[in-house]
Amino acid sequence: MNARIIQLPRPVLVGIAVALGLAIAAVDNFALEGEVSPAVVVGMLLAAAAIVGALGSRRVWLTALAIWFWIPLAHLVKHVLGMRDTLQPNTYPSIAMLGVFSLIVALVGTACGIFARRLVTGRVTSPKGA
Repeated sequence: MNARIIQLPRPVLVGIAVALGLAIAAVDNFALEGEVSPAVVVGMLLAAAAIVGALGSRRVWLTALAIWFWIPLAHLVKHVLGMRDTLQPNTYPSIAMLGVFSLIVALVGTACGIFARRLVTGRVTSPKGA
């Protein structure tokens, strides 16, 4: 099975990854009427990373970082500025644990996207020139 799948240029893919990461961080931190379930945020992060993993080619792992980066950063900025946060306890160690956990989720999502791309295309690596 040699199906073709869209492979976006790296700058476009990074732009999409940043936009997805910002959107997830916004939903996580600035939801109206209180807190969003952590399961929803994890699901959004997993899905976004899988999409980026499926659409990327080489070094797609770096774009997973562009999605992940915004979630712990938003909590860190809120902590430094003394703003109220949904993360409890709102401490540096809990922000670090959130960062590690969300990075693992983003990397697992990216791996799922890469695996899905390989299943569809039947290729282990992207074609030369892509």
